[in-house]
Amino acid sequence: MYGPAATYAQELARAFRAAPPSDTHLGIGPVVLRLSSVTKRYGRKPALRGVDLCLRAGQIAAVVGANGSGKSTLLDICAGLIRPTTGSVERVAHIGYAPQQHGVAPLLTPAEHFTLFGATRGMSRRSAIDSGMRLAGRLGWRPKPGLTAAQLSGGTQQKLNVVLAELDEPELLLLDEPYQGFDRGSYIDFWEQAFSWRDSGCGVLVVTHMQHDLDRVDHVVELHVAEES
Repeated sequence: MYGPAATYAQELARAFRAAPPSDTHLGIGPVVLRLSSVTKRYGRKPALRGVDLCLRAGQIAAVVGANGSGKSTLLDICAGLIRPTTGSVERVAHIGYAPQQHGVAPLLTPAEHFTLFGATRGMSRRSAIDSGMRLAGRLGWRPKPGLTAAQLSGGTQQKLNVVLAELDEPELLLLDEPYQGFDRGSYIDFWEQAFSWRDSGCGVLVVTHMQHDLDRVDHVVELHVAEES
């Protein structure tokens, strides 16, 4: 639909760089994520080379690049799931993470997910369910009682993934192409929600390959496929 992936990623990154950063939103705050010369290698194979970023509370950074450029690897490093080979990562402790795949348990209902994830964050069952239902509504989704995650469409599973990441209002949100399977309306709802997170003082790092409101994004991290050396 958009032509070769590498060409589209280059055009997207160029559009990001051409758009002036927005200063209309409220409350740019302290640093929530700092990457300094982050690299990652698997044996002789490079996955990331020299990534730098300073993300503050109240900002959104978008990660763009062709397939194989290390976007998911970068988010895993930011989440603390894997270590960089070289470089440093500083981040706040209170984060929410929505991976691209395997973020939900197929046999649990959305309410059970809210309860489980909420319990790990010190939330009561009632508070977790109420928060989950409220946040789901902002993405245009009303969870039906009794349906397990396996019975949800791929797009709705991604909505569940996003809700779980933001359930207890983290300081930093890490989102790996969270809109996969969304229809156009849900995609727009997602970005409006992302801007509301930013306005409330959250820092947001999102992997994306689609254009939306480029003039309202604060940073772009453009990744390239690293060649073996």
